[in-house]
Amino acid sequence: MSGQGAAPAGSAERRVLMGRVVGVFGVRGWLKIESYSEPRDRLFSYRPWLMGRAGSLREVVPVEMGEQGKNVVVRLPGCDTVEQAQTLLGEDIWVLRASLPAPSPGEYYWVDLEGLAVITTDGVELGQISHMIATGANDVMVVRGDRERLLPFTPGHAVQSVDLSAGRVVVDWDPDF
Repeated sequence: MSGQGAAPAGSAERRVLMGRVVGVFGVRGWLKIESYSEPRDRLFSYRPWLMGRAGSLREVVPVEMGEQGKNVVVRLPGCDTVEQAQTLLGEDIWVLRASLPAPSPGEYYWVDLEGLAVITTDGVELGQISHMIATGANDVMVVRGDRERLLPFTPGHAVQSVDLSAGRVVVDWDPDF
């Protein structure tokens, strides 16, 4: 499961990046949203949204929502014209981590993995998970320590265990690689 973690201004709560405003739809202020949720319309399930750019966020509750092509479309309160909608282009859409359902066993939200220590099965500390990258084959952990490493997030293979409460991921990985 994807998502990025960070705390909104003035809050210690974690948030998850769920989408971005990528266009204007129609002439009545509707917005095209690139949804990062799977399935994409799951974005409609989460309230409120935190929208904005570079740490300046405001709480928003969409008025109407729908699907259009590969995007979802929304109408926000106070956004009734093309001109108003254009001012929102490029804004990110975040939701609080606490509003997401618990993941299934063996599944993790990326935001829950970010910041965890990564240790080899031999006890060598490789660093911390900075962020995750989606690839066609599998997700990849970006681990920053003495240097940056890209490790596949493949439970049962490279990833031997994930212990969220202990704050660590144990990997079967050669520290020299």
